[in-house]
Amino acid sequence: MGGDFVNGGRIDDHDKPKSQTLSMDPNDYTIIKEGEVEILMHAKNEVFYNKTQVNNRDISIAVLRTFISRRKQEHEEMLTRRSKPAQKVLHDAVSSGADMEEAPSESATDAEKANGDCDKELSQNEPCSTSEDGTEGKERRELKPPRILEALSASGLRALRYALEVEEVGKVVALDNDKVSVEACRRNIKFNGSVASSKVESHLEDARVYMLTHLKEFDVVDLDPYGTPSVFLDSAVQSVADGGMLMCTATDMAVLCGGNGEVCYSKYGSYPLRGKYCHEMALRILLACIESHANRYKRYIVPVLSVQMDFYVRVFVRIFTSASAMKNTPLKLSYVYQCTGCDSFHLQPVGRTATKNTCVRYLPGFGPVVPQECGDCGKKYNMGGPIWSAPIHDQEWVTFILDNVNTMKDRYPAYDKISAVLTTISEELSDVPLFLSLHNLCATLKCTSPSAVIFRSAVINAGYRISGTHVNPLGLKSDAPMDVIWDIMRCWVKLHPVKAQSPDLPGSAILAKQPVLQANFSRAVASLSKAQAKKVARFLPNPEKHWGPKLRAGRQVTSKHISLLGPEVVNGSNNHVEGEEPNVKRLKMDMSRNIS
Repeated sequence: MGGDFVNGGRIDDHDKPKSQTLSMDPNDYTIIKEGEVEILMHAKNEVFYNKTQVNNRDISIAVLRTFISRRKQEHEEMLTRRSKPAQKVLHDAVSSGADMEEAPSESATDAEKANGDCDKELSQNEPCSTSEDGTEGKERRELKPPRILEALSASGLRALRYALEVEEVGKVVALDNDKVSVEACRRNIKFNGSVASSKVESHLEDARVYMLTHLKEFDVVDLDPYGTPSVFLDSAVQSVADGGMLMCTATDMAVLCGGNGEVCYSKYGSYPLRGKYCHEMALRILLACIESHANRYKRYIVPVLSVQMDFYVRVFVRIFTSASAMKNTPLKLSYVYQCTGCDSFHLQPVGRTATKNTCVRYLPGFGPVVPQECGDCGKKYNMGGPIWSAPIHDQEWVTFILDNVNTMKDRYPAYDKISAVLTTISEELSDVPLFLSLHNLCATLKCTSPSAVIFRSAVINAGYRISGTHVNPLGLKSDAPMDVIWDIMRCWVKLHPVKAQSPDLPGSAILAKQPVLQANFSRAVASLSKAQAKKVARFLPNPEKHWGPKLRAGRQVTSKHISLLGPEVVNGSNNHVEGEEPNVKRLKMDMSRNIS
C-alpha cells in the first residue's frame, strides 16, 4: 500500500508507526476529490480533513500563482538593473582606449575589479558572478523553482494541490508530527501518481525544529494549524527565504475577537476589543504578531492579502531582511481606544518620525489622542492593541489575483466564494483601519437606519471617502473622523425624529449637541461600488449545512456533535454508543420534518 512506499523507495523502519496504524482494508476508505487531487480518507476520524477549507486552499493556490509570477518578474528586473552598470563600465572602457594604453596597469586593475571582485556593499544573497558565460554566472541567472513547506500537512491534500495544480513548483515538503497522518500523507502521495511522488515528500518531524534547522531555505511556508499559529511563528519567519512568502491561518477566533483577552495577549502580544470590527482586528493582531517575531531577526513583513472567511483568518505576507527598514515598524502599529458607550474609536500610533535636513529620527508617538471621557457621549474608553494599522492588502496584488481567478475559474472548486471575497477586498479602502457598523450607530441613537446608499452619499458629499469591507456586509470603512460621522447621524435624526430618551443614555448625550456639519443626503455618484452597481454577488451563503469547523483528529464522534457535523456523519460513524443511536435517529427525524 501507499503507506509502505514513498517516491519508489521503502520507508525506513523507524519511520513506520509503531503503535497506531490505519486499516489496509479498501472498504474502510473513501476517495475525496478536490481540484486535480484525489485522497484516501479513512472512515475513522484519525486524520484531520475539513471540506470547508476548500476556500482556504483555493485562495492560497491563487496567491501562490501570483507570487511565482511576481518572483520571476522581480528576478528579471534585478538582472536588468545589474546589467546596466556592467554595460556602462564596458562602454567607458572602450571610449577611453587611448588612456588605457598609457596606463595599462591601472586600467587592468579596474577591469579586474569590475568583472571579478565583489563589492563589499553587496549583500551575501547577491554575490557577483565572475563571468557572464561562466558556470557561476549561469547559476546566478537561473531562477530555481520555488520550494514550499507545508508545516502541518495532515492528509497532505494542500501539499498535493500545490504540487499538481501550480505550474513551476519545485519541491513541496509536507511535515507532521503524528505518525498516522504521515502514513496517510505518504499513501496519498503515491495514490496521485509519479508526478506527485517526484514533487512532494512527507516527513515525521516537529515543524518548529525542522524550520529552525532549515533557515531561509523555503520560498513559501504555509502554516494552517488547528487553533493558534503563535507557537510556530518564531521559527517560520526564519525559515522563509528573503522576499519569500508566509501563509498563516488562525482559527482561534474566540480568543482573537475578545472572548479571552488575557489569553490573546499571552499568545499574540495584543489585547483584543469586542467591537463590530473584531474580525478585522483579529487580522491586524495576527499581522502585528508576525511582524514582532520577524523584527527579532532584522526582518519585516509586507502584507499582500489578509482575509477573514468562514471561521478563521488567513494572512499572506512577504518577508524581507533589512535592519534599516525594520525601524519603521512602530509607525505601522497603533493602540485602539474604544468608547464603552457609543461606537467611537480612535487610533494611537506607537511611533512617529521627525525629519531635519536629511536626518530621520524615530520617536515615540504623541499622546494621548483621547481624553479620559468620550467627547461624544461622555463614557470611558477601553484600550486595546497594539494592532497592525498599516494597509493589510496590496491592491495591485489583489487585482492580479482576482484576474487570475477569473481567467482560470474552472480550476478553482470554490470559485464563486473566493471571487466574491476578492472582489469585495479590491474595493476596500486599504489605508483605513477597522470599520463602523451603520446598524450599531442607529442602535446607539435608537433611530431608524438610513440606507447604506444614503449614508455613504452623505459621507462622500462631506468630502470624505467610504467603502465596504469583506469582513462584514454591514461594515463601512471611512476616513471621516467620528465627529463628522455623528454630525451626519444628528442631521438624519432631525429629519427622522426619535422618542424622548433617558438623559443618562449615550444616545441622548450625542443628540443633545447641535451638528457642526450640515449633512447632504442627496445621492452621490460613487455611493455604490462597481460590484454593487453591476449587482455582483459579494457575500454568499454557505453552500451546505454544517459548513464550519470540524472535530480535531482522533476525537470520538458522538451524538452531541450533531449540531457541528450533521446527523448523516454521526450516524455513519463507527464510534456510536449503542444507547445513543435512538436519540440520534429521533433527532434526524425531527430535522427532516423541519426541513419539509
